[in-house]
Amino acid sequence: MNYAEALQAVENLMMQTVDSDVDVLRDASRHILAAGGKRMRPRLTLLAYEAVGGQNTNEVLPVAAAVELVHTATLVHDDINDHGTTRRGRPTINAIWGRTFALLTGDFLFTKVYTLMAPYKDLNIIFAEMTAALVEGETLQAAAAKAGKLDRETYARIIAKKTASLFAGAAKMGATLGGGTPDQIAALEQYGFNLGLAFQIADDILDLIADSEKLGKTAGIDIAQGKGFAMAMAANGDASGKGVAVLEMEADPAAAFKRKLLAGNYIEEGRAQARNLAALATMSLAILPESTAKAEMVDLARQAVDRDH
Repeated sequence: MNYAEALQAVENLMMQTVDSDVDVLRDASRHILAAGGKRMRPRLTLLAYEAVGGQNTNEVLPVAAAVELVHTATLVHDDINDHGTTRRGRPTINAIWGRTFALLTGDFLFTKVYTLMAPYKDLNIIFAEMTAALVEGETLQAAAAKAGKLDRETYARIIAKKTASLFAGAAKMGATLGGGTPDQIAALEQYGFNLGLAFQIADDILDLIADSEKLGKTAGIDIAQGKGFAMAMAANGDASGKGVAVLEMEADPAAAFKRKLLAGNYIEEGRAQARNLAALATMSLAILPESTAKAEMVDLARQAVDRDH
Protein backbone atom coordinates (compact mmCIF):
# COMPACT_ATOMS: atom_id res chain seq x y z
CA MET A 1 0.00 0.00 0.00
CA ASN A 2 1.23 3.47 -0.86
CA TYR A 3 0.25 5.22 2.37
CA ALA A 4 0.55 8.76 1.01
CA GLU A 5 -1.78 7.90 -1.85
CA ALA A 6 -4.17 6.06 0.44
CA LEU A 7 -4.39 8.98 2.86
CA GLN A 8 -4.96 11.37 -0.03
CA ALA A 9 -7.78 9.09 -1.19
CA VAL A 10 -9.25 9.33 2.31
CA GLU A 11 -9.04 13.13 2.11
CA ASN A 12 -10.79 13.14 -1.26
CA LEU A 13 -13.50 10.81 -0.03
CA MET A 14 -14.18 12.95 3.04
CA MET A 15 -14.49 16.08 0.93
CA GLN A 16 -16.85 14.29 -1.42
CA THR A 17 -18.92 12.92 1.46
CA VAL A 18 -19.55 16.32 3.07
CA ASP A 19 -20.85 17.87 -0.14
CA SER A 20 -24.20 19.57 0.43
CA ASP A 21 -26.51 22.02 -1.27
CA VAL A 22 -26.67 23.83 2.07
CA ASP A 23 -23.72 26.16 1.64
CA VAL A 24 -22.80 26.69 5.28
CA LEU A 25 -22.65 22.95 6.04
CA ARG A 26 -20.52 22.24 2.99
CA ASP A 27 -18.20 25.21 3.49
CA ALA A 28 -17.76 24.79 7.25
CA SER A 29 -17.11 21.05 6.92
CA ARG A 30 -14.57 21.55 4.18
CA HIS A 31 -12.96 24.37 6.17
CA ILE A 32 -11.93 22.09 9.02
CA LEU A 33 -11.13 19.11 6.81
CA ALA A 34 -8.89 21.22 4.58
CA ALA A 35 -6.90 22.27 7.66
CA GLY A 36 -5.43 18.76 7.70
CA GLY A 37 -4.25 17.11 10.88
CA LYS A 38 -2.21 14.12 11.98
CA ARG A 39 -4.78 11.66 10.59
CA MET A 40 -3.65 9.12 13.18
CA ARG A 41 -6.95 7.27 13.24
CA PRO A 42 -7.38 6.64 9.50
CA ARG A 43 -3.71 5.72 9.28
CA LEU A 44 -4.29 3.17 12.01
CA THR A 45 -7.27 1.70 10.13
CA LEU A 46 -5.27 1.40 6.91
CA LEU A 47 -2.24 -0.10 8.63
CA ALA A 48 -4.23 -2.65 10.63
CA TYR A 49 -5.98 -3.73 7.44
CA GLU A 50 -2.74 -4.33 5.58
CA ALA A 51 -0.87 -5.82 8.55
CA VAL A 52 -3.23 -8.82 8.65
CA GLY A 53 -3.11 -9.37 4.89
CA GLY A 54 -5.75 -7.04 3.47
CA GLN A 55 -4.91 -6.22 -0.14
CA ASN A 56 -7.77 -4.17 -1.61
CA THR A 57 -7.12 -0.61 -0.45
CA ASN A 58 -10.40 0.64 -1.92
CA GLU A 59 -12.24 -1.72 0.43
CA VAL A 60 -10.95 -0.03 3.57
CA LEU A 61 -10.91 3.64 2.49
CA PRO A 62 -14.53 4.41 3.46
CA VAL A 63 -13.99 2.98 6.95
CA ALA A 64 -10.85 5.06 7.43
CA ALA A 65 -12.70 8.17 6.22
CA ALA A 66 -15.63 7.46 8.56
CA VAL A 67 -13.32 7.20 11.58
CA GLU A 68 -11.74 10.56 10.77
CA LEU A 69 -15.11 12.23 10.15
CA VAL A 70 -16.30 11.16 13.60
CA HIS A 71 -13.11 12.49 15.16
CA THR A 72 -13.47 15.77 13.27
CA ALA A 73 -17.06 16.13 14.44
CA THR A 74 -15.92 15.83 18.05
CA LEU A 75 -13.33 18.56 17.49
CA VAL A 76 -16.04 20.90 16.20
CA HIS A 77 -18.16 20.23 19.27
CA ASP A 78 -15.12 20.52 21.58
CA ASP A 79 -14.37 23.97 20.21
CA ILE A 80 -17.92 25.04 20.99
CA ASN A 81 -17.72 23.74 24.56
CA ASP A 82 -14.22 25.16 25.12
CA HIS A 83 -14.78 28.47 23.30
CA GLY A 84 -11.73 27.58 21.21
CA THR A 85 -10.86 30.07 18.49
CA THR A 86 -8.06 28.21 16.68
CA ARG A 87 -7.95 24.63 15.41
CA ARG A 88 -5.21 23.16 13.23
CA GLY A 89 -3.81 26.63 12.67
CA ARG A 90 -7.11 28.03 11.39
CA PRO A 91 -10.01 29.89 12.99
CA THR A 92 -12.52 27.42 14.39
CA ILE A 93 -15.92 26.97 12.80
CA ASN A 94 -17.60 28.69 15.73
CA ALA A 95 -15.19 31.62 15.41
CA ILE A 96 -16.25 32.13 11.78
CA TRP A 97 -19.85 30.93 11.55
CA GLY A 98 -20.92 31.09 15.20
CA ARG A 99 -21.90 28.47 17.76
CA THR A 100 -25.23 27.47 16.21
CA PHE A 101 -23.78 26.66 12.79
CA ALA A 102 -20.78 24.99 14.41
CA LEU A 103 -23.11 22.70 16.37
CA LEU A 104 -25.04 21.83 13.23
CA THR A 105 -21.84 21.23 11.28
CA GLY A 106 -20.64 18.79 13.93
CA ASP A 107 -24.00 17.01 13.73
CA PHE A 108 -23.72 16.96 9.92
CA LEU A 109 -20.28 15.34 10.06
CA PHE A 110 -21.57 12.68 12.46
CA THR A 111 -24.55 11.82 10.28
CA LYS A 112 -22.57 11.68 7.02
CA VAL A 113 -20.70 8.74 8.52
CA TYR A 114 -23.79 6.62 7.81
CA THR A 115 -23.23 7.15 4.10
CA LEU A 116 -19.76 5.65 4.37
CA MET A 117 -20.49 2.82 6.80
CA ALA A 118 -23.83 1.53 5.45
CA PRO A 119 -22.29 -1.27 3.32
CA TYR A 120 -20.17 -2.68 6.15
CA LYS A 121 -22.81 -4.61 8.11
CA ASP A 122 -21.37 -5.91 11.41
CA LEU A 123 -18.53 -3.38 11.41
CA ASN A 124 -21.23 -0.88 12.32
CA ILE A 125 -21.58 -2.63 15.69
CA ILE A 126 -17.93 -1.88 16.43
CA PHE A 127 -18.41 1.66 15.13
CA ALA A 128 -21.48 2.24 17.32
CA GLU A 129 -19.75 0.91 20.44
CA MET A 130 -16.68 3.08 20.00
CA THR A 131 -18.65 6.26 19.26
CA ALA A 132 -20.95 5.67 22.24
CA ALA A 133 -17.88 5.28 24.45
CA LEU A 134 -16.46 8.47 23.00
CA VAL A 135 -19.55 10.46 23.99
CA GLU A 136 -19.56 8.83 27.43
CA GLY A 137 -15.95 9.92 27.92
CA GLU A 138 -16.65 13.50 26.91
CA THR A 139 -19.63 13.55 29.29
CA LEU A 140 -17.60 12.15 32.17
CA GLN A 141 -14.99 14.83 31.54
CA ALA A 142 -17.56 17.63 31.56
CA ALA A 143 -19.18 16.28 34.73
CA ALA A 144 -15.85 15.94 36.54
CA ALA A 145 -14.80 19.45 35.53
CA LYS A 146 -18.11 20.92 36.66
CA ALA A 147 -17.89 19.16 40.01
CA GLY A 148 -14.20 20.06 40.44
CA LYS A 149 -13.38 16.42 41.19
CA LEU A 150 -11.05 15.26 38.45
CA ASP A 151 -8.63 12.81 40.03
CA ARG A 152 -6.22 10.45 38.31
CA GLU A 153 -8.58 7.48 38.33
CA THR A 154 -11.34 9.53 36.72
CA TYR A 155 -8.91 10.94 34.18
CA ALA A 156 -7.82 7.44 33.19
CA ARG A 157 -11.44 6.41 32.74
CA ILE A 158 -12.17 9.51 30.66
CA ILE A 159 -9.33 9.10 28.20
CA ALA A 160 -10.00 5.37 27.88
CA LYS A 161 -13.47 6.20 26.63
CA LYS A 162 -13.09 9.48 24.77
CA THR A 163 -9.82 8.73 22.95
CA ALA A 164 -8.61 5.16 23.33
CA SER A 165 -11.96 3.70 22.29
CA LEU A 166 -11.74 5.37 18.87
CA PHE A 167 -8.14 4.24 18.33
CA ALA A 168 -9.03 0.70 19.40
CA GLY A 169 -12.12 0.62 17.20
CA ALA A 170 -10.21 1.97 14.20
CA ALA A 171 -7.62 -0.81 14.51
CA LYS A 172 -10.23 -3.49 15.18
CA MET A 173 -12.29 -2.56 12.13
CA GLY A 174 -9.24 -2.45 9.88
CA ALA A 175 -8.04 -5.84 11.11
CA THR A 176 -11.49 -7.39 10.84
CA LEU A 177 -12.01 -6.11 7.31
CA GLY A 178 -8.52 -7.29 6.35
CA GLY A 179 -9.34 -10.87 7.38
CA GLY A 180 -7.21 -11.09 10.51
CA THR A 181 -7.41 -14.05 12.87
CA PRO A 182 -9.25 -13.54 16.19
CA ASP A 183 -5.91 -13.29 17.99
CA GLN A 184 -4.58 -10.74 15.51
CA ILE A 185 -7.75 -8.66 15.75
CA ALA A 186 -7.60 -8.69 19.56
CA ALA A 187 -3.91 -7.75 19.52
CA LEU A 188 -4.48 -4.84 17.17
CA GLU A 189 -7.44 -3.65 19.21
CA GLN A 190 -5.18 -3.64 22.30
CA TYR A 191 -2.49 -1.86 20.31
CA GLY A 192 -4.97 0.84 19.35
CA PHE A 193 -6.26 1.20 22.90
CA ASN A 194 -2.81 1.74 24.45
CA LEU A 195 -1.80 3.98 21.55
CA GLY A 196 -4.86 6.12 22.17
CA LEU A 197 -4.06 6.47 25.87
CA ALA A 198 -0.47 7.45 25.09
CA PHE A 199 -1.57 9.92 22.44
CA GLN A 200 -4.07 11.66 24.73
CA ILE A 201 -1.66 12.02 27.64
CA ALA A 202 0.93 13.51 25.28
CA ASP A 203 -1.73 15.82 23.84
CA ASP A 204 -2.79 17.03 27.27
CA ILE A 205 0.82 17.71 28.24
CA LEU A 206 1.22 19.81 25.11
CA ASP A 207 -1.88 21.80 26.06
CA LEU A 208 -0.02 22.73 29.21
CA ILE A 209 3.48 23.49 27.88
CA ALA A 210 3.12 24.45 24.19
CA ASP A 211 2.08 27.81 22.80
CA SER A 212 -1.01 28.16 20.62
CA GLU A 213 0.95 28.95 17.44
CA LYS A 214 3.02 25.77 17.60
CA LEU A 215 0.10 23.69 18.85
CA GLY A 216 -2.17 24.83 16.03
CA LYS A 217 -5.08 25.30 18.43
CA THR A 218 -5.94 27.37 21.48
CA ALA A 219 -3.56 26.31 24.26
CA GLY A 220 -4.24 26.32 28.00
CA ILE A 221 -7.89 25.34 27.66
CA ASP A 222 -7.61 22.35 30.00
CA ILE A 223 -6.56 24.47 32.97
CA ALA A 224 -9.20 27.09 32.22
CA GLN A 225 -11.88 24.41 31.93
CA GLY A 226 -10.69 22.39 34.93
CA LYS A 227 -10.02 19.23 32.96
CA GLY A 228 -7.29 17.10 31.41
CA PHE A 229 -3.93 15.76 32.52
CA ALA A 230 -2.95 18.92 34.41
CA MET A 231 -5.95 18.86 36.74
CA ALA A 232 -5.69 15.11 37.34
CA MET A 233 -1.99 15.26 38.19
CA ALA A 234 -2.42 18.23 40.50
CA ALA A 235 -5.16 16.43 42.42
CA ASN A 236 -2.36 14.01 43.41
CA GLY A 237 -4.73 11.20 44.17
CA ASP A 238 -7.09 13.42 46.19
CA ALA A 239 -10.57 12.86 44.74
CA SER A 240 -11.77 16.12 46.31
CA GLY A 241 -9.34 18.12 44.16
CA LYS A 242 -8.28 20.09 47.25
CA GLY A 243 -4.64 19.69 46.36
CA VAL A 244 -4.86 22.88 44.31
CA ALA A 245 -7.00 24.92 46.70
CA VAL A 246 -4.02 27.01 47.82
CA LEU A 247 -3.99 28.65 44.41
CA GLU A 248 -7.37 30.31 44.93
CA MET A 249 -5.71 33.28 46.66
CA GLU A 250 -3.64 34.10 43.57
CA ALA A 251 -4.63 36.97 41.29
CA ASP A 252 -4.32 34.63 38.32
CA PRO A 253 -5.09 31.09 39.57
CA ALA A 254 -4.53 29.51 36.15
CA ALA A 255 -1.03 30.97 35.85
CA ALA A 256 -0.18 29.93 39.41
CA PHE A 257 -1.52 26.46 38.75
CA LYS A 258 0.64 26.12 35.66
CA ARG A 259 3.73 27.26 37.61
CA LYS A 260 3.06 24.61 40.25
CA LEU A 261 2.81 21.87 37.65
CA LEU A 262 5.93 22.94 35.80
CA ALA A 263 7.91 23.20 39.05
CA GLY A 264 7.09 19.62 40.04
CA ASN A 265 7.70 16.34 38.30
CA TYR A 266 4.20 16.07 36.89
CA ILE A 267 5.26 16.66 33.28
CA GLU A 268 7.99 14.03 33.33
CA GLU A 269 5.68 11.61 35.12
CA GLY A 270 3.10 12.08 32.38
CA ARG A 271 5.67 11.67 29.65
CA ALA A 272 6.90 8.47 31.26
CA GLN A 273 3.33 7.14 31.37
CA ALA A 274 2.83 7.97 27.71
CA ARG A 275 6.10 6.29 26.73
CA ASN A 276 5.23 3.16 28.72
CA LEU A 277 1.82 2.95 27.08
CA ALA A 278 3.37 3.39 23.64
CA ALA A 279 5.78 0.56 24.47
CA LEU A 280 2.88 -1.66 25.54
CA ALA A 281 1.14 -0.87 22.27
CA THR A 282 4.22 -1.90 20.32
CA MET A 283 4.48 -5.17 22.27
CA SER A 284 0.99 -6.12 21.08
CA LEU A 285 2.29 -6.22 17.52
CA ALA A 286 4.52 -9.26 18.23
CA ILE A 287 1.79 -11.58 16.96
CA LEU A 288 1.93 -10.06 13.49
CA PRO A 289 4.28 -11.18 10.71
CA GLU A 290 6.99 -8.71 9.76
CA SER A 291 5.77 -6.25 7.15
CA THR A 292 5.95 -2.63 6.13
CA ALA A 293 2.61 -2.05 7.84
CA LYS A 294 3.89 -3.47 11.12
CA ALA A 295 7.00 -1.28 10.96
CA GLU A 296 4.80 1.74 10.29
CA MET A 297 2.72 0.94 13.37
CA VAL A 298 5.84 0.76 15.51
CA ASP A 299 6.75 4.20 14.21
CA LEU A 300 3.20 5.45 14.78
CA ALA A 301 3.53 4.60 18.48
CA ARG A 302 6.74 6.61 18.63
CA GLN A 303 5.13 9.56 16.87
CA ALA A 304 2.22 9.55 19.30
CA VAL A 305 4.46 10.60 22.19
CA ASP A 306 7.50 12.15 20.50
CA ARG A 307 6.00 15.36 19.11
CA ASP A 308 5.71 19.07 19.80
CA HIS A 309 2.25 19.70 18.37
